[in-house]
Order: sequence, then structure tokens, then C-alpha cells
Amino acid sequence: MQKNVKILVLFFNLLFFASVPALAWDDAGHKTTAYIAWTMMSEQARARAFETLMNAPEDADLSVFYVQDSRSEAVKRRELFMLAAAWADIVRDKKFPQRAEKYHRSNWHYDDTFWTLENGRVKILPNPGQEGGVAIKQLTEFEKVLRSPSATGAEKAIALAWVLHIGGDIHQPLHTSARVTELEPKGDLGGNLFLLTPKDTPREQSENLHWFWDSILVRVIPRNDMSDDEYIPLLGDIIIRKYPAEEMQDRLKTGDFRAWQEESFAVATSEVFPSDLERFQTPSAKYRRHAFAVSEQQMALAGYRLGALLEQIFGGAAEKALNSGVDE
Repeated sequence: MQKNVKILVLFFNLLFFASVPALAWDDAGHKTTAYIAWTMMSEQARARAFETLMNAPEDADLSVFYVQDSRSEAVKRRELFMLAAAWADIVRDKKFPQRAEKYHRSNWHYDDTFWTLENGRVKILPNPGQEGGVAIKQLTEFEKVLRSPSATGAEKAIALAWVLHIGGDIHQPLHTSARVTELEPKGDLGGNLFLLTPKDTPREQSENLHWFWDSILVRVIPRNDMSDDEYIPLLGDIIIRKYPAEEMQDRLKTGDFRAWQEESFAVATSEVFPSDLERFQTPSAKYRRHAFAVSEQQMALAGYRLGALLEQIFGGAAEKALNSGVDE
């Protein structure tokens, strides 16, 4: 009887949290990943990526992020590239219903593997009828668009923004994970159902595990009124120093999006749910430190992978292949 009551309570929680968007890395996290990718790209690749974004459809409100002011051209182009990585979250805004209807797609942001612990071991489960996300399918499709000689400039602009965003999303471990428990028989919605605040906390003040991982970067390194020009390079350079590109070259697996998802899922099952993590309680200082270190490494890996992919598509090798008529 008690078990049935618990499941009933979780059912109503599911009804509420199913409408809560899973944002993956927050605004700063996505821009930082894009900044790291930008550092990996040649000047030619950067120029072609910028030109691609400037071809975005007017109703997408994407190219408007290129601001004509007194800053250097290099800084303004980098800013547009970084903002493009957050565009897929910006178009969620229902205050602009036509834009949201045309461009927002909730299930493109994640690609969950359903799992549970059985005798202390991870057991992969079939999808229990819950939306599992199609991030990998969409990444694959958008890469094809970027490489296609027949795709329009507008199509390539939207594809690039989505590649930057989804490529970051799937490195947030909880965007690849749906943990099934007695309380969450259809999965935990990427940690959205794992509450970290007391049971009686008002709904609008509740915090959950997904939010904890999404926002960890800005909570550990506060913005303190810095502009993006100051703050994002600060974050990116800290991560690059800790996890240099040359130390991750053998992990890039450029374009192998399923391998990226599987690695992120392995992080979710091994690092996100230690035995001392309790529902309705703030994670320990030890957990917070570890989560931050894991998140930094995941952002570095996402940035390097995206940078390598876009260098392939937009860089010198791509131009040489195009001019010679050889497929990339």
C-alpha cells in the first residue's frame, strides 16, 4: 500500500516536471563550450562559420546577435558564435510564439538511456514509454546539412546553431540518462525528479539534480557583473588550462555522436549518483567539488570535439576537397 502511494505521488510529480524544460548547460555553459571550440578553429574555419550564421533566416533572430559597435571584428564574430550555441534555448521563449513554434524542439536537446541499479550494477532497460530524446539523430542530420553542397545558407545557419547547442547538451551527463527507480518507474527525466530541497519547499523554489548540474559553472565562478566578453573567456581559459587540448586529442572521436552520448551516459551512471547523494538534501561539499571537476572536463571535451568537427567542415581541408571535387 505504501509503495502504491509513493508511486501515485511520483505520478503527479511527473505530470508537473514533464513540462519543465531540461536546459542542459545554462547560457554560460553553452557559450563557454563554444568559446573552447572557437579556440580550436583556424581563421578560415572561423570566417566560414561566421558567414554561415549571418545567413540565418530573419525570423530566427540569430544573426541579430552580431552587434555593430567599436569592438574588434574578431571579438564580435566570436560573440555571435558563442551566442549561437545558446540560441536553441533562447527560442524556447513563448513570449514569441511564432518563433518558438517554428524553431523550438524539446526532444532535440537530449538522448536518454534508461537504466537502473540491480545488485549494485548498472542495468540498461528498454524505453518504458517515456520520451527519450533524439539528440543524436538530429546531430547526424545537421552535420549532413552543413556538409551538403545543395543546402541553402539559411538551412546551414540553423544547422550550425543546433550542432553547437546539441553538441554541448549531450556532454551534460543528465542529458543522456533516465534513471528508473521505485519512485520513478518511467525514468527521472534526467534528474529533474530528484529534488535537492526539503519536501515542503514551494514548487517555484524547488531545486533538483538536473538544475544543479546545469548551473554549476556560474555558481562556482560567479559572473559578478562581467560582460560576456570578459566572463566567458575567463571561464573558457580556466578550463583549457586544466584540460589542455593536446591531452584530449585521443578522445575526440570526431563526428561519432553515438560514442559521445555513450561516454556521457557512463559519466552519469558512475559520477552523478553516489551512495551518499540524498533526496531533499543539499549535496555535500565533496560532491559539489567533484561535480564541478567533472563538468569542467565535459565542457572541455565538448568544445574540443565541436572545434575539430567544424574545422573539418569549414577549415582548409574542407576547402581543398571542395575545390578538387572530392567528397569530404
